[in-house]
Amino acid sequence: MTSQMRRSAVSIAANIAEGYGRENRGSFVQFLRMAQGSLKELETHILLAGRVGLLEKDNEIELLLRCEEIGKMTRSLIRTVQAKQAE
Repeated sequence: MTSQMRRSAVSIAANIAEGYGRENRGSFVQFLRMAQGSLKELETHILLAGRVGLLEKDNEIELLLRCEEIGKMTRSLIRTVQAKQAE
C-alpha cells in the first residue's frame, strides 16, 4: 500500500512537470488532467488504508484535506492555462 501511495503521489508532480516541459498549452492541460487522476488514485489509497487500519483517522483526514487543496490548485491552474490558450 505504501508503495502504491508513493507512486501515485510522485505521479502527480511528474505529470505536471512533464506537461509544462512540453511547452504547449494543450499538452499541459492534458497532463494536468492526468495529475488529477493520480491525485484521485492517491485519495483512494488513503481511504483504503484508513479502512483496513493502516492509517489513523486523524492522519487520514489531514491527508484528504491536503489532497482537496491540491485538487483545487490543479483545477485553478487548468482554468488559467485554458484561458490563456483561448487568447
